[in-house]
This record gives sequence, C-alpha cells and structure tokens, in this order.
Amino acid sequence: MTGIGIPALPVPNVALVTGASGGIGRATAARLAALGTAVILGYNSRRAEAEEVAGGLEGSGHLALRLAIDDPASIAEAVATVERRFGRLDALVNSGGATTPVPAGDLAGLTDEIFDRTVALNLRGPFAVIRAFRPLLESGEGAAIVSISSIAARTGLGSSLAYLAAKAGLDALTLALAKVLAPRIRVFSVSPAGVDTGFVPGRTREQLRQTAERLPLAHVTTPDDVARAVVACIIHLTSSTGIVVPVDEGRHL
Repeated sequence: MTGIGIPALPVPNVALVTGASGGIGRATAARLAALGTAVILGYNSRRAEAEEVAGGLEGSGHLALRLAIDDPASIAEAVATVERRFGRLDALVNSGGATTPVPAGDLAGLTDEIFDRTVALNLRGPFAVIRAFRPLLESGEGAAIVSISSIAARTGLGSSLAYLAAKAGLDALTLALAKVLAPRIRVFSVSPAGVDTGFVPGRTREQLRQTAERLPLAHVTTPDDVARAVVACIIHLTSSTGIVVPVDEGRHL
C-alpha cells in the first residue's frame, strides 16, 4: 500500500512553559515532552515541584528554571540561561498567573492592590516574557507563542473583575502581537473555563461539576484538555495566528 505523503509534524525542539508546576503547565510540559521536545519548566517559588515535574518527563534535556514573570531581573536571567544552553526557542507557553477571588459586585473589595497585582501577573507578566524571549523565538523553527487566557474575558464572569479584564487584555495582545511578530512567530490564546485544578482558591470540584452539567458538553475540563489545545496551536495550526481558541465545553455559546 502506497503512502500518501503526509508531511511530518513540526514538533518544536525546545519549548518554554511558564507556571509549569501548576495543572495546565504541568500537563502541557508532559504533552510536549512526549513528542520529543526539550521542555524548560519555568517556576517562581515552587522549585522542588518544578524539578519533580522535569524529572518525570519523557525524553531528555528538560530544565527547571526560575522565571518570576513579575520580576524583570529573573526574566533576563532566564533568557541568558536558555540562550546559553539551547541557543533557540521554538515555542513559548505562557501558563503562569494567579487570581484573588472577589465577587463582581464587591467593588470596594477589589482594592487597587489586588487589581494591580492581578494585572501584573496575568497581563504585564506574559507580555514581559514574550518581549524578552522574542529574539530566541525568532531564531527557532516555526515558532509559536500560546498564552493561557480565560473564557471570562468573553463572558464577563470570572474570579474577579480584575482577572477577566486582564485576560481580555491578553486576548487583545494576542491579536496585536500576531501582526507585529509575523511572519517568524505565530501567536495564540487558549481560553478555558473552569479547569479541574487548584488555581482558583476555594473552588471545589463539586462546584465545577455542577457548572459543567449546565454546559453543552457537560464535562469538567481537565488540564490535559487545555494542554492538547496548546499543542494543537503549536504543531497543527501552522497557517493560523492571532486567534483565541476556547476550551470551555461550549460555555461561550
């Protein structure tokens, strides 16, 4: 039987995942490593967890690397380390971030400190990482950036007004950077709804299950569901850029 000549998938040689010790970051690192990618696992303070993840990945060449996305010096040091060790970067996954839950109607409770911190971690931080790693990405092959956003940016419902505003900004940044960084780098947002992780303090799996029952696909989104979408952007969507990919069980409908 004759083959039909399907081209090989453009698997990245080197990928950086920020927030790699968290649920989505960890799942994404595992998916990329299984494809043969050397994965750099960026972490802020959870060094032991990041090293544990790195040690459990398939393949070789993985590196747990401190990269505090709100600290310019840390980002610069990370860039220098990646350049020295790998000399290139083929994919960047911005999975780092945090949120402080504040009810939408509690405007007084959403203090300037909470608002600024939320925006710093979920919008300014990813941009700072993209800005710093741009030269290495431009040295890569078929380079792609994927930022983990949130369907809250579209629905206006989220852990706080600051969080959904920051994620809406991240989606807008994705669109703008897709134009700025073309043709060398493709840029995406992956936009999940409630994911079965401990990301939102105080949110239980039972709450996620009850919400999922009202969604079209009636399924609790897992970290691996999001990771597969990230990998699809990097590897399969080679003629796409500047798009937001919902991974939300149809919540946006």
